[in-house]
Amino acid sequence: MMAEFFPRRLIEILGGMYSRELGIHLSGRDRAQIFRWFLAAKLMGARISTRTALATWRGFDRRGVDTPERILQTGWDGLVAILDDGGYTRYDFSTATKLLAIVGDLIERYGGDLNALHDRSEGSRDLEARVMGLGKGIGVVTANIFLREMRTVWHKANPALSPLALLAARDIGLAKGKGDPMNALRKAWASGKAQEFSFSDFETALVRLGKDYCRKPRVADCPMREICPKLRSAGT
Repeated sequence: MMAEFFPRRLIEILGGMYSRELGIHLSGRDRAQIFRWFLAAKLMGARISTRTALATWRGFDRRGVDTPERILQTGWDGLVAILDDGGYTRYDFSTATKLLAIVGDLIERYGGDLNALHDRSEGSRDLEARVMGLGKGIGVVTANIFLREMRTVWHKANPALSPLALLAARDIGLAKGKGDPMNALRKAWASGKAQEFSFSDFETALVRLGKDYCRKPRVADCPMREICPKLRSAGT
């Protein structure tokens, strides 16, 4: 019974893709929209709160600094000012430097189009390597955030399951034993009847659950507490 409604319920309670939350439309492979999501993923990949990262992205959006060319035109001082206004002060100098290097590399190697990066990739692992090879400052975490929401857009996007999503899936009993947890999640998704969303929404909702609840000890207000074996056994 749970499998029939669980994916939709999880998404509706916790939220789905961050790109959807930001008003970024990825489904049409529009290069501008994909870059906007890439910028958001880069900001989210640092050791900083998601709230601060999203607020900072909105600052870029309000100023129209959301293309490789506009980032270059804004320059280091302008980027630092936007980052500071968003509360991204801990990483403002280094992020401004890295953003300029990343977009410079993207323009030089792929004409500023991330779709070209995807199309030239030989497969999912090469795609990840090319994303992480854009300048400096794009690590495994940033690449995973970006490619997770590109699964239904780019057929070569197939990143590993986020550790946070895996933690949540195991805690609520969706990933058990030694089997491939991704297969278990896809089966739950296929039986969940949530056609208005995508698998990336489901995966991101699990990330949100893992980040905000599962990695914290005995969270009494967890929205999934009634189906979480760990919380039930603890009497929470």
